[in-house]
Amino acid sequence: MKKKHKKKIIEAKKNLKNLGKKLVDDIKGRRNPSLIVPIRALSNVVFDPKTRLITLGNRASKRYFFNVAHVRKFVQTVEVAATAKELLDVNKHLSLREVFYRIKRTIPHTNINIVDEQKESNKAIEDLELITDCSREQLHVNANKMGSVAGNVVIKDKGDTVNWSKLGSGGWSIPSNVEEIEFKKVDADFIIYMEKAAEWERLHEDKVWKKLNCLIMSSQGQATRGVRRMLQRLHIEHKLPVYVLVDLDPWGIYIYSVLRFGSISLAHISERLAIPDARFLGLTPYDIEEFDLKRHLIKFKDVDIKRLNDLTKYEWFKNKKEWQEFFKKMKELKGKVELAALSSKGISFISDTYIPEKIKKKEWLK
Repeated sequence: MKKKHKKKIIEAKKNLKNLGKKLVDDIKGRRNPSLIVPIRALSNVVFDPKTRLITLGNRASKRYFFNVAHVRKFVQTVEVAATAKELLDVNKHLSLREVFYRIKRTIPHTNINIVDEQKESNKAIEDLELITDCSREQLHVNANKMGSVAGNVVIKDKGDTVNWSKLGSGGWSIPSNVEEIEFKKVDADFIIYMEKAAEWERLHEDKVWKKLNCLIMSSQGQATRGVRRMLQRLHIEHKLPVYVLVDLDPWGIYIYSVLRFGSISLAHISERLAIPDARFLGLTPYDIEEFDLKRHLIKFKDVDIKRLNDLTKYEWFKNKKEWQEFFKKMKELKGKVELAALSSKGISFISDTYIPEKIKKKEWLK
């Protein structure tokens, strides 16, 4: 893994250097300096049925320095590129927030800031990913940690040996950049990923990872890039099936969709994040009937109905008979049910019965 990581760093440095050289050549050639940025929008996203991934199309826009409509984003992107080069040169990392402060300053002799809000620098970093074909992690920019994992795995992280089975109630906190993590030992048959930290804590306290010889992993809500990359690495490098547990609501289904197929906003790195073989374990509309959970239904809001309708039309779902039936049942329920509702059947019902029985009976969707 070290060799691969080193190769990626060399690639990132090369691509940043080429970007800088291109801009210098524009200036020397008395041309208006420009950047070609692939368009990140639904209109430029393609679902590839062969790879089963959401990928970015070929459309791109051109930004010019001498263009009032373009100059602000142009300068922001170049500033972020300069910061990334500095980070790679000194082999250090910055958080997204730190990058914002690093480039936040007023242009001399004006009252204009290069960036006013972090969302501007975040967007510039995403644009730089597209321009250089290098991930944010390759550019040494990190996000906040938002994930936990436990199981019989030993890793090496920046020289430290860490055993995921011996880290107490909190488990191992998954960083945003997992490229340098080395797996020294992986003893597990599969991974259970859940959207809610509360359910992860339930499974961890019940030692599900030990009883079922699996890994349990969670992020709070939509999975972070670090969590998604960790899931994908374990799935590919160690052939571990991934089971997904989310609330029975359109937002939970979307979390599964992103884990499996990729997302529209990150279509340019689907190959590094998505898991096309991820299995949807629950909750399902059929669970509501089987486990008598109707009394725990939370009525849909208009925004939920809209999201559900959107899901049914997604290219990767619309021709899947099982999923269309699933969505139909959801609409008939007219409400959503949280994973936590399973606790009404028993404190450890999700750990002792729900998960092991569904996996044993192969009751999952793909």
